[in-house]
Amino acid sequence: MAMTDSTGSTWRYRWAHRHNDRRQRAFRAADEAWRRRDDELRRLRTLAGSFHGSTDAGAGLPMELGPGEVVFWTLPAAQLVEVRHTAVLPAPELTVDPEPPVLRPRRPEGVKVVDAGLAVLTNRRLVLLGGRGRRDWTYGRMTGLSHDPGAPVTLIQVLDRRRTSGLLLPTGAVADFRFKLTLAFADAIEQRAAVVAQLDDLIAEHEAARPVRPAVLTPAQARVSTLLPGGRRTVAVGVALALIVPAMLFESDPPVRPGSDMAAAATPEATATPTAAPPPVAPAVQVKPGPRPQHTRPAPTTAPSRSTPPRPAAERRCGAPANPYGYDFCGGTRIRKPARGVCDSFDCVPGFWSGRGWLVQCRDGTVSLTGGRRDSCADNQGYHRTFWT
Repeated sequence: MAMTDSTGSTWRYRWAHRHNDRRQRAFRAADEAWRRRDDELRRLRTLAGSFHGSTDAGAGLPMELGPGEVVFWTLPAAQLVEVRHTAVLPAPELTVDPEPPVLRPRRPEGVKVVDAGLAVLTNRRLVLLGGRGRRDWTYGRMTGLSHDPGAPVTLIQVLDRRRTSGLLLPTGAVADFRFKLTLAFADAIEQRAAVVAQLDDLIAEHEAARPVRPAVLTPAQARVSTLLPGGRRTVAVGVALALIVPAMLFESDPPVRPGSDMAAAATPEATATPTAAPPPVAPAVQVKPGPRPQHTRPAPTTAPSRSTPPRPAAERRCGAPANPYGYDFCGGTRIRKPARGVCDSFDCVPGFWSGRGWLVQCRDGTVSLTGGRRDSCADNQGYHRTFWT
């Protein structure tokens, strides 16, 4: 037997069931995506703490390890690529991408494959053992590093080689390779703690964004407007029309039947019965009206202010420039994805949106998106302080 309300209707229960089902399905999808990302971040955090390598992993490789050199990772299906037109690559950075991009198995234009073989990652260098020989990229001589955001290609520049080269990897191994290369480079410059701290911040931010299970709607929360197509919008339009149309009809002139004025002019005057002459009209006495009384509206009085003077905005910003986004220097959460109009309120450095980090202020007053990098604000007198929200 269907459940009904006090009027015998079942639509309120159908409304509650439909909306609760939709809200629960949306919550389950968001919670599942959140859990997958949480598992990935915690896996990376565990890997960052246990990424030590071993000399035994280099046994059997056709290469000789240096003193204190250990092998971190190997991949047999790597291809050596070179760039036809050399360009200056950005300096290597220690930023962990919280959302790895979706890559397509393609080779970018201007990049050619020259060899293939085994890729080896150690604590000193990246090596490709190919059919035509060996190619080394030593971390200490590395000047540029770029991961293609749409293709599984990583390009590297070193001091002792003129041509830019790199690796083309299978798409399934790209995210793991890029993270381990970041760890290996950070370990070589003794900055692994910075990568670990960055992962801890990402985990904390992700934990704060966990989806909340929606409250269960009851039949009593249903409104009659939900029965109409369009809901409250339809009701609002109907009310507006009900107010506007009578007002328009009231202000318009009454309709005149076509030809009525011509019919009145064509009607002959009555002559059969003489009419009596009207009595004489007494002359009207014109009375001069006196002056009208003037009604003056009293001037409005200003209510005294009961509130205390507002707190200056500079105190809430802790010295940050005035901006509509609430960015300040007071502490909170780092800003990794600033608003699109941030450069309308701040003096952004050239190439601001190509930065990979969080929002910081340089010592010359400009704003950069290179927080967490070793060369943050390198062209603007160095790093000064971090923006928070």
